[in-house]
Amino acid sequence: MDRRTLLLAPLGLLAPETSFGRADETTATETIKLWQGEAPISAIQTFSEVIEKVSTEPKLLSRRFKGVREPRLLVFRPARPTGAATIILPGGGFSYGYFDHEGIRLANHLCEHGITAFVLFYRLANDGWSDRLNVGLADAQRAVRIVRASAGPLGIDPSRLGVVGFSAGGFVAASLATRCNDQVYPKQDAADQLSARPDFAGLVYPVQSLDPKVAWQGAAPSLFGRQASAAEIRAFSPENRIDKNTPPLFLVHAEDDMAVPIENSIRLRNAARAAGVAVEAHFFAKGEHGFGVDPERHEPNQIWPLLFSNFINSSPSTR
Repeated sequence: MDRRTLLLAPLGLLAPETSFGRADETTATETIKLWQGEAPISAIQTFSEVIEKVSTEPKLLSRRFKGVREPRLLVFRPARPTGAATIILPGGGFSYGYFDHEGIRLANHLCEHGITAFVLFYRLANDGWSDRLNVGLADAQRAVRIVRASAGPLGIDPSRLGVVGFSAGGFVAASLATRCNDQVYPKQDAADQLSARPDFAGLVYPVQSLDPKVAWQGAAPSLFGRQASAAEIRAFSPENRIDKNTPPLFLVHAEDDMAVPIENSIRLRNAARAAGVAVEAHFFAKGEHGFGVDPERHEPNQIWPLLFSNFINSSPSTR
């Protein structure tokens, strides 16, 4: 799907709160499990969680997860919290989650700007679930509710909680922003009485449209396991679900993205404007797909994390 994969070396299931940090990174302070007992939406095949190293570059660690069976949040706390918080969904073609350059590095940047960050290890459509379309959305909805339910101990304002998703994680984040009220799992406990609507949504080179004219070719097969009908394409493309209740959007994309065409973000921007939803869009000439947060890439696109943290801390909806 992009140029991120360099080397595969299985590392096994690691303890996230103790194994994901480096000397130049803030490590996660704790892990929050989303579900008590077995998560709703059952697996239809046997698999185990695996974390793989995908780069031998000594300066820039790159890893990805797959086969998540116990969805969870890695918590990154800022030294001087502003009260704002963001849940991060890494991308990877609905088959992986690249949680360093599309997760931990952004979490560290947000912490530097007072924003509490949560990296979501969520279930992936292509792992084999009875409801592959909604399994990621179920985890995202539950994550928002669990964080809101724990807002006091976490030191955050429950009305300043947003989400950001990359690539396929952008589809889940965009679905959350536009389908937050859809019941995609049975209520579990008191947390599920809370709203799953994020207060803002960041979408970074997002897979979103299922329209074959602009869609990433693997989107519909991943989400449906078959050819989608025209009605399904219309119903589950976030661009068609935007209305006045959609939270403010922050969009990032590169014009030269050949994997997920920039038209995905352009359609979202146009739909948001038509619905009167606040939208901030940053389109870069270069970056291709998967540029994420990468300090070794000295390109204009690497200004986006600062633009995003400024968006969070200055937006009227999140102050």
